[in-house]
Amino acid sequence: MMVVRMCCVFRVVVVVDGDHGGLIPDGLIELHSCLSNDARYLAQAGFKWGAAATRAVSFWPSASAPQTAAKVEPRGSRLCLSNPMIPLYSGGVIKNSEFNVGLTDWTVPLGVQATVNSSSSGNKFAEARTDGQPSRTVYQTVQIQPNTHYSLSGLPTASSSPPAPRVAKSGCWSMIKGGMTSYSSGQGQLYFEADAAVAIWVDSVSLQPFTFDEWDAHRQQQSAGRARRSTLGVVVARGTDGAPVPNATVTAELLRPGFPFGNAMTREILDNPAYEQWFASRFTVATFENEMKWYATEGRQGHEDYRVPDAMLALAERHGVRVRGHNVFWDDQSTQMAWVRSLGPDELRAAMDKRLRSVVSRYGGGRVIGWDVVNENLHWSFYDGKLGPDASPAIYHQVGKIDGETPLFMNEFNTVEQPVDMAAMASKYVAKMNQIRSFPGNGGLKLAVGLESHFGATPNIPFMRATLDTLAQLKLPIWLTEIDVANGTNQAQHLEEVLREGHGHPNVDGMVMWAAWHATACYVMCLTDDEFKNLAVGDVVDKLIAEWRTHPVAVATTDADGVVELDLAHGEYNVTVTHPSLVSSAVRTLTVDASSSSSENAIDIRV
Repeated sequence: MMVVRMCCVFRVVVVVDGDHGGLIPDGLIELHSCLSNDARYLAQAGFKWGAAATRAVSFWPSASAPQTAAKVEPRGSRLCLSNPMIPLYSGGVIKNSEFNVGLTDWTVPLGVQATVNSSSSGNKFAEARTDGQPSRTVYQTVQIQPNTHYSLSGLPTASSSPPAPRVAKSGCWSMIKGGMTSYSSGQGQLYFEADAAVAIWVDSVSLQPFTFDEWDAHRQQQSAGRARRSTLGVVVARGTDGAPVPNATVTAELLRPGFPFGNAMTREILDNPAYEQWFASRFTVATFENEMKWYATEGRQGHEDYRVPDAMLALAERHGVRVRGHNVFWDDQSTQMAWVRSLGPDELRAAMDKRLRSVVSRYGGGRVIGWDVVNENLHWSFYDGKLGPDASPAIYHQVGKIDGETPLFMNEFNTVEQPVDMAAMASKYVAKMNQIRSFPGNGGLKLAVGLESHFGATPNIPFMRATLDTLAQLKLPIWLTEIDVANGTNQAQHLEEVLREGHGHPNVDGMVMWAAWHATACYVMCLTDDEFKNLAVGDVVDKLIAEWRTHPVAVATTDADGVVELDLAHGEYNVTVTHPSLVSSAVRTLTVDASSSSSENAIDIRV
C-alpha cells in the first residue's frame, strides 16, 4: 500500500463581484483524514469578496441545517468515504454538481488542466491540476442573492504528484460543509483550491440558499419542537389501594425554565442591592468574571484568600443561581503571576497541586455546576510548555479525582466565532478533547465543551451552526460560556441572532453571556446603564428571557387507566391534580428535561 505523507489545505472559494461589504468574511478550517492513516488533510472552505481573500466554513455534515428537500441531511462525520455521497440539497444552485455530464456548466481557468474521471465503481468526479501553488479546480459561476444565508458543501480529495491511482481506487473522500451570509447581490465563482501542488478531485458540490425567514423557521422548529421539550407520562392513582383515578384533571405550571441562561458576575454585586436584584431576577447561572481565578485567590504565594468568591457564591445560592467554576487554571502566559512564572518544574507542580486541591475541594461536590479546567488550552500552552505535553490532560485527571461528578470543560475562544483562527478550529478542539480523554485514567471523566463565543460586530450565523454541528459529534454537553457581540450599528440585532441560534441548537445545553456590570465600563457589551436601565442589548436579553419563560399552563384529563401525557417545555413544574373524589387538590413538583420520556419515566402521583 502506498503511504502518502503531506498536509494539504482545501479551500472552497467564492469570488464575488460587487459591494465588498455584502459577504460575511468568516469561516472554518477543518481537519480531515485522507488517503491513508498516515496522511492528514486540512479541509478549509474560503470565500473571497472581490480581491480580498477571506475564509468561510467547512465542517462535517449534520442534520441541523434547514432542509428544502425530502432527503434528510446526514448527521455524523464523513472523514473517509469510499464513494462520495450524493450532493446535499441536490446541489442547490450548482448545476451538474456530480459531473455526470462532464464539465458542462463548469469553467476551466487558465493554468489548470481539468478532466472528468471515473472510479472503479463508476462514480464520476472532476480532477484538476495546476502548475505551481495554490492548486485550483474548475469553477462555476453563480448568482449570489442579498439577505441570504448559504449552506455550502462538497467532497474533495487529493492525489500525490505524480498521480496515485491505487489510492484513488481505495477511495477517501471527505466532506466539507459550511456557510456564509450575503447582504447584497453579485456574480460569484465557486471553486476549490489547495495550498500544495496536488491534483484535486471534487464531487457532489452544493450551494443552497436560504432566506433569513427560512433559516429562522428551522431554528424555531429545532428549539420549540424538539430540543427544549419532552413528553412526560403522569399516572394518577389512589394512595390507599393504588387504583387508577380516571377523569382527573392534571395541570402543569412552569416554575423555573430548564434551559440554563446566565451572565458574568463581578464582586461589585456584594455591596450593590440594585445590581443584585437586577441579576437575580433574570439569570439562573453565573460565572464569576475574575474572582475565582488563581491570581484573585493567591496573588502572593502561600497567601490564599477566598473571601470574595465565597461571598459571591453564597449570594448566588440565596437566589437559586447556579455558578460555573471559572477557572482552575488559565493557560495564558500573560495571566500568570510573577511568582508562578519564576517557578521551576518541580516547584510549579507543587504550587499547581496546592491550587487545584484548594479550589476544587472548596467549591466542588455540587456547589459549582462545571469547571473550566485549563482555560484557553488551544491558544496558549504555559503549563504544557513548562511541564510537558501531557500536563493539561493530567490536570483534568486530578480535578476529576477530587470532583468526579461535576462536568469538566475545555473552554476556548474563536472556535465558534472566528474561523480564520487556525489555533482554535473545530478539528483541533476535537483532537485536544480526544487527547484529554485518552490520558490514562480519564476514560470515565464527565467532560464538556465550552465555547466562549466572543463574536465580532457581524457574526456568521451559518458558521456558528455548522461548528456546533461538528462539535456535537463528540457526544458531550455543549455550553456557550462567554457570549458577547462587539459594538456596532446592529449590535442588539446580532446578539439576538446569536442567542437564538444557541438556544435553538439541539446540542447546546446552556448559555452564559460575558456582559458583567461594572461601575466604570463593561468588557465589550453593556446590558444596562449605571442605574440598571436597559440599553438596546439589555432589551433584547429581557425579551428573550420572557419568551423562553412563557409557556401556557398544560391541562389534561387522565384516561381510564389514570394516565395522561403532557408535552412540556423543559423546566421545573408544579403539577396539580384535582378530582371530585378528592377533598383537596394534590400538588407535586417535578422536573422535565431531555431524559424525560412518557414510556420510560412516567411519574406516579398518589392521591
